[in-house]
Amino acid sequence: MKELPRGLAIDISSSVRRLSVSRARIKEAAVAALKAERAKDAMLSITFVGRAAMSQLNRRYLGHHGPTDVISFGLGRVGQRGAIVGDVYICAAIARENAKRQGISAGQELLRLVVHGTLHVLGHDHPTGAGRTTSPMWLRQERILAHVV
Repeated sequence: MKELPRGLAIDISSSVRRLSVSRARIKEAAVAALKAERAKDAMLSITFVGRAAMSQLNRRYLGHHGPTDVISFGLGRVGQRGAIVGDVYICAAIARENAKRQGISAGQELLRLVVHGTLHVLGHDHPTGAGRTTSPMWLRQERILAHVV
């Protein structure tokens, strides 16, 4: 992706050495989710972290023990009509484990988590447990992902 659509700013950073997908594809997945939700103005930060950093985030902000695949923080809008602002943290190691268990590529799982995290930033949520993969958010995520992979 050469240039982001007007009004969208997406920053990608990583503290892990190897990602199974390019930064351009990561941006493409985030833009697909933002466009699908008609978000015209957004500032999104996507950060790839290791297990230890994700464990710290999970414990500090969610009160859970150990690493998880994705954590998102929707920080709301800048002003009443301003940009949606949010942070998405993805643990690449957990994404690789998820991908192996699901029989898909690690790159595809990373893109799924980008879309998933972006939808959370936009205010979507899903139940935990068995209903997660049949929830409206999950189905929306999979429809968006189908246009990206």
